[in-house]
This record gives sequence, structure tokens and C-alpha cells, in this order.
Amino acid sequence: MTRNKLLITTAAAAIAMALAPQALAQEARGDGTASPGASANNRDQGILVFTPDFFADQNPNTALDMVQRVPGFSVSNGDGGRGFEGAVGNILINGARPASKNDTGSSVLSRTLVSQVERIELIRGGAPGIDMQGYSVVVNVILKRESSRQTVLTGNATLFDGGTDIFGGSYQFTARDGERSWGFTLSDGMGMSDSNGTGPSIRRAADGTILREEAFENDGYGGGQSLRGNYAAPAFGGKIDLTARYGTNDWHSYDQFTGAGTFRQSRYDEDGTSGEVGVVYTRPLSDRVSMETRFIHEFSDFDSVSTYNADLGGGPDPEQLFESVGEASETIARGLLRFERSDALTFEGGGEVAYNRLDTDQAFSIGGTPVVLPSATVLVEETRAEVFGKSSWRISPTLSLESGLRLEHSTISQSGDTDTEKSFFFAKPRVQVSWTPMANTQVRARFEREVGQLSFGDFAASAELDSQNVLGGNADLEPEDRWISELTFERRFWGDGIVSIGLRHDEIGNVIDLIPLQGGLSAVGNIGDGTLDQLSLNITVPTDKLGISGGQFGFRNDWNKTEVTDPTTGEARAISGVRARQPVVSFSQDITSWKVNWSVAWITVLGQTTYDPDQTVGWKGGDYFELAAEYKPTPSLSIRAQLNLWDNFDVERTVYSDRTSPRPIAFIERREIDPRTFVSLRVRKTF
Repeated sequence: MTRNKLLITTAAAAIAMALAPQALAQEARGDGTASPGASANNRDQGILVFTPDFFADQNPNTALDMVQRVPGFSVSNGDGGRGFEGAVGNILINGARPASKNDTGSSVLSRTLVSQVERIELIRGGAPGIDMQGYSVVVNVILKRESSRQTVLTGNATLFDGGTDIFGGSYQFTARDGERSWGFTLSDGMGMSDSNGTGPSIRRAADGTILREEAFENDGYGGGQSLRGNYAAPAFGGKIDLTARYGTNDWHSYDQFTGAGTFRQSRYDEDGTSGEVGVVYTRPLSDRVSMETRFIHEFSDFDSVSTYNADLGGGPDPEQLFESVGEASETIARGLLRFERSDALTFEGGGEVAYNRLDTDQAFSIGGTPVVLPSATVLVEETRAEVFGKSSWRISPTLSLESGLRLEHSTISQSGDTDTEKSFFFAKPRVQVSWTPMANTQVRARFEREVGQLSFGDFAASAELDSQNVLGGNADLEPEDRWISELTFERRFWGDGIVSIGLRHDEIGNVIDLIPLQGGLSAVGNIGDGTLDQLSLNITVPTDKLGISGGQFGFRNDWNKTEVTDPTTGEARAISGVRARQPVVSFSQDITSWKVNWSVAWITVLGQTTYDPDQTVGWKGGDYFELAAEYKPTPSLSIRAQLNLWDNFDVERTVYSDRTSPRPIAFIERREIDPRTFVSLRVRKTF
């Protein structure tokens, strides 16, 4: 979609949205008002308040169960990027985010019982005193201030048809005494892939001649154990929140091809440890001025081994071995001042400094003979400083304006095999206007510049031995930045019903993808400017008025069109890894007389493509089904089972014999994988 077409489409949508309230206002009151327990704030039509009785039919156990049932809201725990500003999730507890990025809002809510929740606020488009962190919609969970002791005991299992079964669980304890709380979590986590399976793999020449027929199978699993402690209490005229965590983790996977007299196998194993410390101190300085300071330190280490072994009929080939060890850390200090000029106008200003570090050493060998890779031994360090100012202005009960500016300066240095240093400066403005002409209708327009955080792992060499692809490190990486224009229309109806339509256009600078290196290698790098055009649709329809009590029908999808110039061929193509679409059709129902809620979700089609100078890898599938049911015999006990199954999905790898344009095809390898069906079980008891 060209920019002119986008502007025309946006203008047409804006006109339709402006006219929509007049037509929709003709609905009967019973069709448009909120369900019991949900209401618009009298002073602020952009805030919807949900009290516990709204969720009574679902019989939730934890605050997370409640938030996941808020109409029109999807939980996000952030992208995990470096820094705090713009990298955290869309859940607040008592108006603030948790003390650590990794102690996410959903984690905190999973150990908070329903009895502790006073109300949940759905904030659309911003509100005075609320740090939206770049989100258009957030939830703010308000907890009661009372003495209590809470325990949540959970057991999990995922059982694969022909694969590796995994088990886990957690024990969570939280105590509250007014504004003081403390607790700990013991966790045995699980890691899995839903695309493990078996099937034929056929390699053909460009003319269709079969070169190799093999049976394929793969598997992947992992887990980790951790201990987390939390403490919060009044201190020095304010409040202090503390959290700390330490844990171990592992991951293991393999891909295997077996044919007539042939054998190929790639394996990957990784072990590591990680931990963090987080401190937040908040304090009112006057009736209208408050401060917040935050300190976060995260650290991790890893040790991984990748191997590739093959026997193609002439005896075993030399083993390929890629080893990687390293450690990483991030330290953040952040402070802000908030000035509430009035109930409708708030100003914020502050700054953030961060230091990030990755020290890694890789080695690649074939048959015991070392192979030199660019940037195999790397120490990457980043110092970054950012200052920001924000304002949130509720112009009227139906119109709000959120604006801000962030100024970021960073220096990234690399030493080891390559010694380089680069500095960057970015100005990141943000403007969002939210118009709520009536309680159930809102239009949001956003214009913002976002700057991505570089993955330090891309500065170092890496390997994908399952596809015979070894990547060199790239010392010349620069951050990707986006100028985003977005328009969203949201209409609520029948209590829980919602229709949300969004249009978005991104002008992307320094697109990060794969670039060619000398010696036949590739690397992650910048390939020029690109664009993204997106149409988003989210529909939820309560079925009570259709004769199906307690039911909800849902549909959601993002249609994405991206474009960038390929650095090898010079031709326009899509950006690697961006899914063109992934429509999800769902239905859920609460059957209160049976103390059961059940759901089914159907992904009709999914897939994506990755473009490399030497090969193109695409996968596509469809008819992915997820069927779940939860039984709650008592308010404190829940038993949940989930079945995941889907049809075969195809992986097609086109390998080129050289990099000339047009690139001649060496072979095309296609796998038709039958994914393993699996069942997930969870038993949760609260005390």
C-alpha cells in the first residue's frame, strides 16, 4: 500500500468513525450498556471499571484469571528489550509496574488471589497519573489493603504423543498486612515447542528430479528451577518495593533425517543461570508532586553446544561442532517526577541510564579443524542515557491527549576480534489522541517514533546447523527505527462485546535482516529502509442474546504487508519473519451450573518466510486447534486440561548455488511435518 492510498483509506475510516456514533446511538439501551460490574468512570469516559462481581460467572482463582477475561484486553509482558522505558508490559498494580522487568505483571497477578482485588480499571488512551509506556490500552489492578495470607500451589504436565513429556509446578506464598507485603515463589518451569513432529523430507533439483528422500523427526524441551522473593513496605515517608530472583535453565533439541543408507542429525543443548535484583522507591513530595526511583540489575550466563553429524552413504562426514559460552548483564537506574497540575492534567519528567554487557566466546570446527568466523570472540558494551518528558491531558470527559518526547544517546563498543565504537542519538516523539464520543465508542490516533534495541547476540557469530547455516558476527549493526502512524476504532456492545479496527503504517529505517558476508557467510545486519502496512481486526460477540448462555464468539487477525529491498538480489521482498496473517476464530462458554468453562480456538492459517543470501526458508500450516476445559469444584481448586492438535505443516528450504542474480537453485528441500498432538494438564489449589 502506497502512502497516498494509506492516507485515503485513513481519511475514509475517520469519516466513517465520526458518523458511526450517530447511527449507533439509535441502539436500544439494553444493547449498548455495560454488564453489571462494569461501568465507565463518571469523570473519564476513557476508563472502564470492572468490579469482582463482573467475573463471578467465571469463578476465577487469581487476579490474572480476572484480567484475562477483561473484554478487549490482551496481556503483554513487554518485549524484553534493554532498558525500562518502552520495554515493560501493559499491567499495573495499584498504579505502578513491578520492581523488575522479569517479575512481570502477569506473574504478580498469578500469585494474587481474587479476594484481594478491589477493582480493575481498563484505561484506554491514557489517564492522568498513569504511565502508559507506549501502550494504547492498559489495565490497572487495584488491591485491597487488609491483612491476609495467601498460598497458590500449582502442578503442570504436558504430554506429547510420541515426544518428550515435561512436568513442572510452583509454590507461591504472599502475606499482606495493610501496605506491607512479602512473599516468595518456588518454581519448576517447563519449556516446549508445539511444532515437534515427524514426516517425509524430499530434496529435489531445480528441474524436479528427486535427489534425496528421508524420514524427518524433531523434538525440543527444557525447563528451569528458580526462587523469587518479594517485599514491599512504607519507608522514609514513601514506599519501597524489593524483588530478587535466581534460577537455572536448560534447553535441548534435535532434528534428524534418515534415508536409504543416509543419516543426518543436528543437536543443540544449552545450560545457564540467571538472576535479578529490583528496587523501586516512591514518595509524595507534596499534594501534587511525587517521585519514583528505580534500580534493576539482571545477569545471566550460558553454555551451549551445537553438533551436526551426517552419513550420506559414503561413510560418516566430519562432525561439525559449534560451541558458545558467555555471560550478560544489564543495570538500570531511573527516576521521574510527576506533577498533577489538576485532576485532568499531569506532567512527568525524568531520566534513565543503563549499562549493558555481553561477553561471549564461540568456536566452530569441522572434523576437529577450527574454522575462523568473524567476531567469534566478542565483548559488547553499551552505555545509554535517556531523558523524557510526558503530559496527559483530559481535555474533556470525552477527549484526551497524551504527548511526550524522549531523547536517547547511546554508545556501543565492541572489543575482542574486532575493536569498534559507535554512538547514536535519537529523538522519539509520541502523540496520542483519544476521543470517546459515547461511553461505548472510542477512536484513538497515534503518531510515534520507536527505536529498536539491538540484540547483542547479533554482534557475535552463531550457527543454525539444522539448516547448515553459520552466521558471522556484525560489528556494524545500527538500531532499527520506525515512524508509526496508527488509527483505531473501538465499539463496545452487549456488555462484553467489542469490535476494534486498526490501521497502521510504519516507515522503517535501517531494517534488520540477513546480509551477505565475504567467504560465503551471512550475518544479521541493516539492509536499508522498508515499510509495514497493517490492518487489525478484533471482534468479541457475547452469545446470550443469541440464545447461548455464557458464551463468547471471537475473531482476531493482523493483516501485514511489508516491503524492503533484498541486499543480495536487489529486488523488493517482504521482511523476514513477519507473518502476513494469522486469523484466530474462537468460542468460549461459562457453564456455571456445572462449574465449568470451556473454549476452542482455531487458527485457520499461519506461516512466515526468512530470506538469507544463500537460501530462503518458509513454513506454512493451517487448522491449528486448541480445545480447553476447566473445572472448579470449589472456589479454591481448579483442574484444567487442554488439547492441541493441527494438520501437517510444510517447511520448504530453497538453497542457491551462488549469489549471482538471478540466483540459480541448487536444490529445494520440502518437509511435510505431522506435529505431535499434546495434552496440557494443570491443577491449582489456593489457600
